[in-house]
Amino acid sequence: MPLGTFDSTPPPLFKHGPSELSKLLVYGALAILLVVVDQEFQVAKVIRSVVSTAMTPVQVLASMPTKIYSFSAQYLEDLGKAQAERDEAQKALLDNITRASEAEHLKIENTKLRQLLELKPLVGTTSQPAEVLYDARDPYSRKVIINKGSIDNIELGSPVVAIAGVLGQVTRVHPSNSEVTLLSQRDHPTPVVNVRTGVRSVAYGLSSITGDTMELRFIAANADVAVGDTLTTSGIDGIYPSSLLVAKVEFIERRADSGFAKIRCKPLANAMAVRHVLVLKPISNPQIDLAAELAEGATEALTLSAASAASNASASQSKKGSKP
Repeated sequence: MPLGTFDSTPPPLFKHGPSELSKLLVYGALAILLVVVDQEFQVAKVIRSVVSTAMTPVQVLASMPTKIYSFSAQYLEDLGKAQAERDEAQKALLDNITRASEAEHLKIENTKLRQLLELKPLVGTTSQPAEVLYDARDPYSRKVIINKGSIDNIELGSPVVAIAGVLGQVTRVHPSNSEVTLLSQRDHPTPVVNVRTGVRSVAYGLSSITGDTMELRFIAANADVAVGDTLTTSGIDGIYPSSLLVAKVEFIERRADSGFAKIRCKPLANAMAVRHVLVLKPISNPQIDLAAELAEGATEALTLSAASAASNASASQSKKGSKP
């Protein structure tokens, strides 16, 4: 091995630096010196400002995750509260709409009941209120069912009156409900009087197919009847009190080949819009044979019509014989 290849420096293991005590003394003295200098010349304040300014972006970045977490948690909490408040507001709105609808319905019903109670003293007979439950199951009949029956002392033949006028007549009584035949039921008779002229007649239900319609039968073609005339009950049948509104004349047809006028009437009480009614006690025995009386009157009217037709035929023949 050639000379000069060995390193003459001692290994690091054998190197010795300043002792720990000397370092402590030096650093302690330096610290005291810095405190004294800072106390006299305020050097550390400037350094602290520079370091604080330089570390601000680092502090912002370091606090960003915490702020994002807090913001997200607060956002989710506020969103949940907002959704809950929205659901409560929608529920309250629906409740208010329902209450407003019920209040409006009750207001209308209260008005109708007040009008019905005001009508009660005018009928002049014993009455009791009832409610229309539903229409009869037969689609070809004009009948309704009310919630009063024999246990409520409802009698067969009792008139049923609404606010606008006569609705019909009780034709069948059950223990807890009754069947009311409307004025517009086919061939259902109602004795009436024309308010304008005072002439009495009988109004018949025309047909369930045509709706709520009535007709005056066996009225002379030259009779004093006009569109718009009001018909009320005459009170001669022993069932209906007098002066109750029944119908209004809406159509008149007078033909030269017939001795009778074709007169259609519209009932004033709309059965489809009636809910509360008054059931009247008949002013006398409802079993009066009104049909026989009406048949007798119809026979007399037909006899007069035949006599009038015969006279017209003889007059036309005499005119033909007098021609050259």
